[in-house]
Amino acid sequence: MGPGRNLLVVTQGDPAGIGPELILRAWLHRREQALPAFAVLADPDHLGRVTRDLGWSIPISPVEPSKAIDTFDAALPIIPLSHAVSAEPGRPDPAYAASVIEAIETAVRLVHSGAASALVTNPIAKHVLYDAGFRHPGHTEFLAALAAAPGEAAPHPVMMLWSEALAVVPVTVHIPLGSVPSALTTELIVETGRIVARELRVRFGLSHPRLAVAGLNPHAGENGAIGTEDSTVIMPAIEILRQDGIEVAGPLPADTMFHARARSRYDAALAMYHDQALIPIKTIAFDEAVNVTLGLPFVRTSPDHGTAFDIAGKGIARPDSLMAAIKLAARLGAGRPAP
Repeated sequence: MGPGRNLLVVTQGDPAGIGPELILRAWLHRREQALPAFAVLADPDHLGRVTRDLGWSIPISPVEPSKAIDTFDAALPIIPLSHAVSAEPGRPDPAYAASVIEAIETAVRLVHSGAASALVTNPIAKHVLYDAGFRHPGHTEFLAALAAAPGEAAPHPVMMLWSEALAVVPVTVHIPLGSVPSALTTELIVETGRIVARELRVRFGLSHPRLAVAGLNPHAGENGAIGTEDSTVIMPAIEILRQDGIEVAGPLPADTMFHARARSRYDAALAMYHDQALIPIKTIAFDEAVNVTLGLPFVRTSPDHGTAFDIAGKGIARPDSLMAAIKLAARLGAGRPAP
């Protein structure tokens, strides 16, 4: 399997955001947090400048992937990018888009080749990439395109926000709220539910995963009194998933399905739109939640937050979610189920 098989690769994210300092802080906490070995795809000179500006003493070592694990305990291993970065914290610039894209592409190549077991991505700013000509809707869609074999369609990626207390999946993601009813289809719910159930079995080790499906409307439509989508779109999807042998509850009123007793009855909740999923998990596990992409042929996790340009370079960003993402990626990449 190769000497780098248990290595994790971490992308720099937007170099003007908090990603670089989160990486540095995570390495500083590597022993007390029992972090697995990881290597960072970045410009070593840029990370060195960030280290000095923050006043931290962190040795940085440019390495080949095969040398990263042996280097990790004594120095932060960096797999150098070909694009130099001179970003200033808090000042996003399309000039650095090439380095952001190169880090992601290189990470996928390393996982595909077996040189790394999983990848962890730091946050990017899509608007910065769009200004540089980036053509993909977002980070996840780009990863799905990179995962596809030549001539094949990209796999359907599913975003799951995971914590030990709650796992949620938004069926529709980054679209305006007004577009949700027309985007939400029985077929999309079924495809998402099948992927979630499969990944919970294969990657998370749950032999009989239980899904809960939220309704779209208040009170799950209240028998058509508050909208019809729950009965005409969501319920048919649930019936198909049950025919597949998947244990599914719903459609459930979203306002009563996230308290502790309700959460004990399912392993993952399918929400119908972005905030319906993210509000509960960010309330329950703001610093510990991890973004996991399901449906890809490799393990990808990410911190459950953005670039935070407003606090970048101040040394106050908390690395909790990045460290949780690293730990989860190591477990899933090694074929060990999450706790």
